[in-house]
Formats: sequence, C-alpha cells, structure tokens
Amino acid sequence: MLGKYICAFESTRSSQERSMRTITLLVGLMGWIATSQVQAHTVLYTTKLPAKQELKKLMDTYWEDYLQAHPLYASQLGFHKYDDKLGRVDEESLHKRHKRHQQLYKRLLRIKTTALDTNDQINYYVFKRQLHTQLQEFAFKMYLIPITNRNGFHVELARFGQRTRCKSMRCFQHYLARLQQAGRYIDEHIALMKKGVRLNYSIPKAVLSGFEDGIAKLISKQVNKSVFFTPFLTWPNNLSQTQKQQLKQHAVKLIQNVVHPALQRFYTFMKQTYIPHARKTIGASTLPNGKAFYAYRIRRFTTLPLTPKAVHNTGKREVARILKEMHAIIRKVKFKGTFKEFLRFLRTSPRFYAKTPQALLKETSYVLKRMDGQLPKLFKRLPRIPYGIKQIPAYIAPKMTTAYYSPPPGDGSRGGFYYVNTYNLKSRPIYEIQALSFHEAVPGHHLQLSIQLEQKNQHPLRTYFYFNAFIEGWALYAERLGKEVGFYKDPYSDFGRLTYEMWRACRLVVDTGIHAFGWSRQKAIDYMAQHTALSMHNITMEVDRYIAWPGQAVSYKMGELAIRALRKEAEDTLKERFDIRTFHDEVLKRGSLPLRLLQTFVRKYIRQTKTK
Repeated sequence: MLGKYICAFESTRSSQERSMRTITLLVGLMGWIATSQVQAHTVLYTTKLPAKQELKKLMDTYWEDYLQAHPLYASQLGFHKYDDKLGRVDEESLHKRHKRHQQLYKRLLRIKTTALDTNDQINYYVFKRQLHTQLQEFAFKMYLIPITNRNGFHVELARFGQRTRCKSMRCFQHYLARLQQAGRYIDEHIALMKKGVRLNYSIPKAVLSGFEDGIAKLISKQVNKSVFFTPFLTWPNNLSQTQKQQLKQHAVKLIQNVVHPALQRFYTFMKQTYIPHARKTIGASTLPNGKAFYAYRIRRFTTLPLTPKAVHNTGKREVARILKEMHAIIRKVKFKGTFKEFLRFLRTSPRFYAKTPQALLKETSYVLKRMDGQLPKLFKRLPRIPYGIKQIPAYIAPKMTTAYYSPPPGDGSRGGFYYVNTYNLKSRPIYEIQALSFHEAVPGHHLQLSIQLEQKNQHPLRTYFYFNAFIEGWALYAERLGKEVGFYKDPYSDFGRLTYEMWRACRLVVDTGIHAFGWSRQKAIDYMAQHTALSMHNITMEVDRYIAWPGQAVSYKMGELAIRALRKEAEDTLKERFDIRTFHDEVLKRGSLPLRLLQTFVRKYIRQTKTK
C-alpha cells in the first residue's frame, strides 16, 4: 500500500477508446482527449494563448492552488512557499476552491488539442481527469468524510511533527506557526464531520471501534515526549542556547494550550457524537446517491469502464485460478489435511513468526538486500533515490495495515521509506515477507515512484500525481517478479506470495460484495478467512479498510491483470525479440498512466520492435 501521495483518479471512458490499438498514437490520444463522461460533445474553441501555453498556465494555476490547499503535503514534497500554513477546510473555502476548479475545467475544454504535441496531450488528458475527479468527489460530498477508519487529518499532523527536522531558525518559526493554527484546523474538520453525520455522510459505525484511542495517544502527559515536540529534540549548530530555550518554551506552550486541547475536543466529539451517531449500514450504496457514487468509484480506481458486477466476476475467476496453485503447493509439502486445516496450521505454528520486532525487520532487510542485487536482471534503468525500512509508529500501528510505503520528497532531502508493522507479531508471518517487501519497496512502489520522480522536464502534476490502478497494479505485478530471479524457493514463501495474490483477488469480490451487493462485514471476513492464509487480525483490519474506503482495493488486481496481459501480448508477438528489461522500462518511463493509455504506448512499442 502506498502512503500519503497525490492520486489522479479516473472517470468513465467511451466505447470509442476500445479501438485505440488500431490507430496511431497521436490520433489515439486525440480520441481519448475528445471523450468525456461529463461533456457530451467535443469543445474546439480556441483560446487567446497558444494551446501549449494555455495548458501550462492552467496546470500551473491548479498546481499552485493544490499546494496552497495542502501545505503540509507541499512541505513534504519539498515546496516551501506555504511552510507556515495549515490548509483551510471550512465549507466556504472548499466551495470557493470548487468554483475555481469548475472554471479551470471550462477553460481546459476550450483548448484546441490538435495543436498539442504528444507529451502535452498526455498532460492534457491526465490534468483533465484529475479536475474531473475533484469535481465528482465534491459533487458526492466526500469532503464531509475527511477520515477513514484508521487515518485522518490528526494523523497527518502527527506524522508531520514526527518527520520535521529543522536546520534553521526560520524552519522552527514556521513549525510553531503551524502549531498555532492547529486548533482552527482541527475545529474546521470537526465542523465538516458534524454536518456529515447529520446528512448521513460518515464512516460506518461498525469499523470505528477504538478510533478515539489513536487520538488519545497523541495527547501526551509529558509535552517533551509528545510527537509534536519531536522537531525540538535535535538542533542545528547555528542556534545559541538562548534561542533553543526560547523555541522549546514556545513549543511547550502551544502544544499545551492549542494542540492538546484541540485534540481533546476531537476525541470528545468522536466518542460522544460521531461514533454513536455514525451510519449503521456499511455499504457505499447506502450513502445518499450511493449506487451512482460506488459505480463512479469503480471507474475511478480501475481507470477502466467497468461495472461492480464485472469486477466481482473477475475476482471470482481469479480466486478459482489461484486456489488451484495453492493446492499444488499443499501437495508439494505433503500436508495431510484439508485446505482449511492448512491455513490454520500456517496461522498458528510458531515456526512462521518472528519473536521480536528486530527479528522481523532483520529478515525484511535481508530479503531486500538480496533483491537489490537482482534488479539489473529486470531493469535497464534503476532509480538513484535510496530507501530505508522503519517501524510503523506505535500510535497508529494497532489499526494500521501490515505495511506501507512513504515516497521521498521531490527536493531530494531524503529517500523513501518502507514502513513495517511490528504490532502483534503473531499476525505477521515470515512467509509473507518476500511478497510484501517486493510490493512496497523494490521492485514495487519505491522503484516505480522513484523513476517517476526522476523524470526530467515534466510538470509537477505528472511527477507527483498517480493513478491507483497503475501504481498498485505495478506493485502487485512486482511481487511475482521475485520468482523470476530466484526467490520463493521455499514452498511456504511461495504460498505466501499466492496468499498475497489471493488477497487482492478476494478484494474484487469483497469490496464489490460490501458496496454493491449488500454483504455484511462478517460475510466479508469469512470469505477472506476461507480463501487466504492471512491472520484473522489482518483480515479484520483489511475488511474494515474496504468498508471505509470504497473502491480503492480493487485497483491492485485490476491493474496487475492489465500489466500482465500486456506482457503476454509482448512475449507472444515478439518471441525471441522480447526483452524483459526493455518491456519494464517501457511500462515505467512515462510515470503513472491510466491503463488504456498505458496499453496504447506498450502496443506502439510492440509494433515498432516487431518491424525493426
């Protein structure tokens, strides 16, 4: 899973796009750009500026607006214009931003796209879909649900405090300015959530048990041990003792008088108001206009014109296929018992679990060190950005998934980090480490996103925005690459790989089951337990995640299937001319793309290679 990053999501495509393999790349791109679910006709009006300049101006305007609206993330990326700000999320500010997006979208549609070169056509297409997504999310009132069952703005604040390392007085002053605004920032979110509960826009009550505990952990009795005090534990050499003391005193006052009281208000609100009155149903289809919302979310997260039913059926087919491979491994290890008994054996045998967090992290490091050495066999281009491994912070670990990846900032000040959950070690089997690590680090998220960050002369929207189906599809595809370079030789690790693939296949069934077909939470848990070797703790956390984040979980498997299909097409067409390293570079070199656009470029590469 990817940690905090920007996501350019998808809307529906027209049937015209299915014929793209038969036309040239340029004409194909024009067909993509000309079709839109929101606009029923193609707009060909000219603008005052040349098309290229107008597009850049609109993209620059949107990017600046995005950074201003999300200053914490801007700082994380290495853009420091708003380092002393927290975003405004009151309804008036959100509605003003929405109107700006509407105006940008109208201007974008007036651009004569035939005047754009290929790269700018991609820019146009990606930007158009991002704007469309912003408009759709606002229309469905998703701003009234600014949390998930395990995450939210309070965690974002805490993470920023934990990560901040100041090297100047100016940096400390900016951080203190943000602490000063924390009360306003938290109260604005509470106001949105109050309205959400009133209008039946909320996270389901069934998955909110213990949410308030995570807030309580951020309210430290000893301020100097607070996560918000972290920047004041290390100092640059250019500050005097007097300056350090003054900064610490100011920080203590703000944490005591602003941050902690605001968090206490949020805690009380969650415990006394939000959780008791949160909606009792779990499916997105039970939200206002919920069926249309979930259908849109499927298109958004898969980047394909699919229905929930189609995704559900694909999941069932994949589950059946993977199950056959699992049974083959059970026979290989000569286990005497049923499939259910084998899963129980994997979940309960001490041999499959690390005894300490350090042991789990050590095994993870060893696996990735070995994979680092194999990457040149799979890729011609490797990223220069390094990565590290860290434990998931204790204040979020109990409700957090098994692992996640946090990308590096754009300014190159640090590498990426693969965060591993060491909470409840009995739910973290060693046989999953290889698949999990290849997904989150290399050749998965870290490799793909670092290559995207290292692109030259691309607009920030192309550098920092991504499509879920592409990045998660790639990361799932990357899990199996380990098998091609000597990993998974232990049959239990190979079963762990299949468990992870089965996990993503089950998501197609479970996510759509919950949100489109009325499944209960328990039915979803039982389905996952029946088909995967995941621990019951992980299964419960995962199902709750799907309930709280409709549609996102289907992007992994649908993306992986698309990439694997393209590889098979390339292998079958090119035969001895097929080169795995060239293929991977072709998939990754333009950054994250919607799947139909990726197909266009890969098929162009196949045609060109075949005719050489």
